[in-house]
This record gives sequence, structure tokens and C-alpha cells, in this order.
Amino acid sequence: MSDFYEKLRLAAGDGRIRRDEPMAMHTTFRVGGPAAYFAEPGGEDALARVIRLCREEEVPFYILGNGSNLLISDEGYHGVMIRIGEGFSRLERLEDGAGCKARVRAGAGLLLSRMAAWAAKEGLTGLEFAAGIPGTLGGAVVMNAGAYGGEMKDVIRSVRALDKDGQIRDFRAEELQMGYRFSSIQERGDIVLGAVLDLNPGDRDEIQDRMEELARRRREKQPLEYPSAGSTFKRPAGYFAGKLIEEAGLRGYRDGNAQVSEKHCGFVINRGGATAEEIRRLCRHVQKKVAECAGVHLETEIRMIGFEEETCDAACNCDRNVRGGKDNSLKDA
Repeated sequence: MSDFYEKLRLAAGDGRIRRDEPMAMHTTFRVGGPAAYFAEPGGEDALARVIRLCREEEVPFYILGNGSNLLISDEGYHGVMIRIGEGFSRLERLEDGAGCKARVRAGAGLLLSRMAAWAAKEGLTGLEFAAGIPGTLGGAVVMNAGAYGGEMKDVIRSVRALDKDGQIRDFRAEELQMGYRFSSIQERGDIVLGAVLDLNPGDRDEIQDRMEELARRRREKQPLEYPSAGSTFKRPAGYFAGKLIEEAGLRGYRDGNAQVSEKHCGFVINRGGATAEEIRRLCRHVQKKVAECAGVHLETEIRMIGFEEETCDAACNCDRNVRGGKDNSLKDA
């Protein structure tokens, strides 16, 4: 594959290309084996060239944000991990829209925490809920990330994306069908490049106070001292995942160094030195026990990449195409 490496390097232009990149360095779980290739294109044109090359050469690829919603196997990824990073970090205020809305354009590689801090400094309200979410804007749009009563769909006006035909398209918010941890981008497999958000002018001190209050609540209720992927399971209709897990007797349950958090049962944590397989097994054990005890299926929020035994059904979020040599353009947070 040395020829492919050279082609990849040329396609990425000024972007960074590495071989055998340890993915534990790029996921918030701090686990994961090496990616055969790791690419960080410097902009939209370079990204389009890298993806076109992968498709032409039938090399699988995966779009990576901050790795905050991702579990990569200990064996790693036998393709190209494409990180949407610094080349997609532009942030600017546009002319205000109708109804005194403050219009903001942001790149998909921006961390939500950085965006929320910038908005607070600008005296713009609407992103306070996002200050503690560890993902990027791109992944947050794809999954309609949310917390403490706020969701991305509340602030998104439009999204700029690269579709499967390599064309750049702009989608209005109403075209995205954004719901609980869902947008139509997931079904189409588009790659988010950026978005325009509508925020509201507000009082800087009140915005900052709200962010500090939410940060305090997170510290009190969430196991922020350990690597994790945030909330591990989606909230089933009519239930709370953490409560179901606790009622199944799984608070503090361990598989090696992977553990159901004692502080918040909805979090699976890496106590230090956990393997991806331990985390995967623990997630499946939790699903099994909750189904036995409550008759409820817990669906994972995290995407599981490179586990051969994973199947593409409602019980998993696997990388459907990695073994078949096709592309997988779903984006994590």
C-alpha cells in the first residue's frame, strides 16, 4: 500500500498524513488500536480529494471528529481515519438575521466547548447547554447532540455538507429531520463541513452564570475524572437509561478495567488501562441484564468500529462497511 500512501499524501495537500496512528490518542475513551492511515485534510478541497481517492482505491474510511462518541477495537482500523480538525475551525459572526437573531458561521471541526465560550464572550445565548459536550460541531449536528434541555436543532439554521457524490450542498434546518440523537444526515452519509447557527443576544454575566451552573452540575453528577464517551446509552422512550441500569444491579459493575460508573450508571468508564474489548463486553452485558430485568432494549450512543462479531442490527452501531472495502462516512462527535 506504499503507492496508496503517496497518493494519499498528495491528495491531502498541506494536511497531515500518518501511518499506524494509535487511535487511543484520538478518542475520549483513550482506547483503540492503530489506524492503517490517519489523515487530517487542511480544507474542503483536500477532504474531497482524499475521499475520492479512498473510493477509487476501494479503501474504507471513517470521518472522525473529537472521538467523543466512538469505540475503536484493540485491533484498530484497516483503512483511513479522516479527522475533521483545524482546517475546519473557522468561526465568525455574520450580519444578524430577522427577529434580532445573531447569525454565526462555524466549521465542523470546532469543539462545542470553544463555540460556547466564544458565544458567551460575544454576549450570545443559546449554546450554554453545549459547553460541557466534548464533541465537535460536525458530530453534534449529525447526532443532534444535546444536554440540560438544549439540543443542536434549537440553534441550527443551515448545514453545509459533502454528499456521497462529492458535491457540496447546503441544507436548511427543516430538511435535516433532527430528533433525539438523530438527523437525516446519518441515513444519507453526508459529511458535515460547517453550519450556520441562529443565537440570541443576551446578558454576558447571565450567560456565564448559566454555564458555570451547568458545569457544577456535571462535576457533581458525571464521572468526569475518568475517560469515557459521555452517556453510553440512548434514553429509551419512557425511561432513563441510568435508572434502568441501576435497577438491574449494575452500579459499579466491572469487566477488567471497564466499569459502570458508580456516580452515574449511564456512563461506562475506563478506570485506567481498559481495553476496547472490555468496554464492548461490558456494554453488551448491560444491555442483556437490562433486557432481562426490565424488558427494555438499551441502544448504545457510541459507534463501535472494527469489531468483527458486531452485526448491523438495532443492538449496535457498528462500522457496517469496514470489512467489505466500502466507505463509511458517518461522523462521530
